[in-house]
Amino acid sequence: MNEEYQVSYYSIIPATVRYDTNLKAAEKLIYGEITSLANRLGYCFAQNRYFANLYKVSIHTVSQWISHLEKQGYIHAQLIKNSRNEVKERRIYIVDNPYVQKNTYPYVSKNTDGMYENVQDNNINNNIDDFFNLVMNNKYIIPTKFYLILERLKLIYSKEILSIMTQDKVQMVKEVIFVLYELYNSKFTYILSQVNADSLFNLYLIAQEHKPIDFLNYYKRSIINKYTYNST
Repeated sequence: MNEEYQVSYYSIIPATVRYDTNLKAAEKLIYGEITSLANRLGYCFAQNRYFANLYKVSIHTVSQWISHLEKQGYIHAQLIKNSRNEVKERRIYIVDNPYVQKNTYPYVSKNTDGMYENVQDNNINNNIDDFFNLVMNNKYIIPTKFYLILERLKLIYSKEILSIMTQDKVQMVKEVIFVLYELYNSKFTYILSQVNADSLFNLYLIAQEHKPIDFLNYYKRSIINKYTYNST
């Protein structure tokens, strides 16, 4: 085993990865290995052959694991090329959780398929807007337990207050409530008894700074990891 890669004794597998049913057990394990190797420089530069030798599988299998982790939004693989456009190094960044790695990849959204992404974004925005209108105007359709959570967090606003709030603040409230409802309908419902509004808004602003491609999922994972590792 190459000693150059052995930079940390510990690895980190956050709750979002551990409980993601879309991931294989081996993919969760290799994610942890990547966090360990990325600890020193902020990224992992180990090649697929290294992981293949480590876990006694084929290079192709490792490639599939890493590709799936990237597709699910947990890592980002960046190819570093020389002046002749030849690949000289691959860097794998952790992009799932701003609390795990200090040197996370500065993820900037790239519109590679603008028409499809715009349609998808519009559908998401419509769902968020529709749900927000239900919460604010028709509370009896919303589960009582969830509505009481929003009241405790003081996230129920009158029309008068909403009318004087800036557009970006209203959008933040909409997306916070939407993500909280996703948590309410998941195995992470226990988190809702721990969260407070200040922390939710702070995590939201931190998530914005990281500019993830899938903002809502990134924000939700940030909440899960924050309240899985910390009880306050």
